[in-house]
Amino acid sequence: ALVLETGKYGVQVMALLDKANTSSYGHPEITKVNIGVRKNPGILISGHDLKDMEELLKQTEGTGVDVYTHSEMLPANYYPAFKKYAHFVGNYGSSWWHQTEDFEHFNGVILFTTNCIVPPRKSSTYADRVYTTGASGFDGFKHIADRKDGRPKDFSALIEHAKRCAAPQEIETGEIIGGFAHNQVIALADKVIDAVKSGAIRKFFVMAGCDGRMPGRNYYTEFAEKLPKDTVILTAGCAKYRYNKLPLGDINGIPRVLDAGQCNDSYSLVRIALALKDAFGLDSVNSLPIAYNIAWYEQKAVIVLLALLSLGVKDIHLGPTLPAFLSPNVANVLVNNFGIAGITSVDEDMKLFLNA
Repeated sequence: ALVLETGKYGVQVMALLDKANTSSYGHPEITKVNIGVRKNPGILISGHDLKDMEELLKQTEGTGVDVYTHSEMLPANYYPAFKKYAHFVGNYGSSWWHQTEDFEHFNGVILFTTNCIVPPRKSSTYADRVYTTGASGFDGFKHIADRKDGRPKDFSALIEHAKRCAAPQEIETGEIIGGFAHNQVIALADKVIDAVKSGAIRKFFVMAGCDGRMPGRNYYTEFAEKLPKDTVILTAGCAKYRYNKLPLGDINGIPRVLDAGQCNDSYSLVRIALALKDAFGLDSVNSLPIAYNIAWYEQKAVIVLLALLSLGVKDIHLGPTLPAFLSPNVANVLVNNFGIAGITSVDEDMKLFLNA
C-alpha cells in the first residue's frame, strides 16, 4: 500500500514540475530540432534543469557562443521561451551513455545540470572542458555553485572558456521532431481520434523510460523498426534515442514517434491517455488501444513506474530486465495484481501486443 501511495505522490510531483516548466517557458510545441552544427564555438548543456538552460541562454546572448542540448536536455528545444534565442542551435549527439564519444567531437565546453555523468577515459581530451552545477558533480570537474544572495548563477567562466574553443565537429545532419506534450497532443485530439476511429491508427505504444549501454537495449530499436505502419509510439525520457532518428514516417500527418520530453514528462503521457479515455467514453485507461513497453534503467525510473501503477495502469512490460532491487513480496504484488512482465524477443512480443 505504501509503495502505491508513493506512486500517487509521484503523479503530483510530476504535475508540479509540469506546471513549473509550462508556466515559466510556455507549453512545448511541435518542433523540428536541428542536429547539425554551425561554425561558432559552442556550449553543450546536458541534464534536466530548464532554469539553468534559461540562465545560460541569457548570459551567452551576444557573446558569439552557440548553445546546444545533449541527452535529456533535448526537450528544451520544444519550449517557446527558448526559441527566441538565435544562438540556440539545436541538439548534438545522443543519449547519456554516448557522452564519452559525443564530447570528444564537440570541441567546446560541456555543462552538466543534473546526473548521468560517465567518468571520462584516461585518454579523454575533454575533461578540462567540463563544468557541473546543481546537484551534479565529479572529481576534477569545475563546479558552478548557486549564489547565496539568490541571484542567477554566474556562467561567465565557462562562457569565456568556450570562446577559446574550436567549433563543434559535425557528426550528423538533419533534424528530429518533438514537442508532443499533453497540451499539444490534446490540441490535435480530434485528428488523433478520427485516425483511431477510421483504423488509420491501430494502436499506441508507450515506449518511455531510460537508455543504457547494454547490448540488449537494441531490442527497442528493432521493436520500433518492426512496428506496423498503423501504430504510433508515445515516448519520454532518453529511451527515445533508440528510435527517434529512424525514418518511421507519419499517419495522416501525425508523426509515428510522439516525444513528450524528459523523464518527468511521462506525466504528459498520462494526461494524453486520460484525455483519450474520456474522448472515447471508456471507464478505464486499460480499455484504450495502448500497450506499454517501457525501457527500465535502475532506480530513477521507479517513480514513473509507480505513478502509472497508482493510476491503475496494467500489463506494463519492462526490459531488458525487471528491477533487481524489488523484494520478492512487492514483485509478486506487481506481477499478480498489475500484470507486470518482462520482455522476450521482438517478434514474440510484437504478436503478444498486437493481439491483445
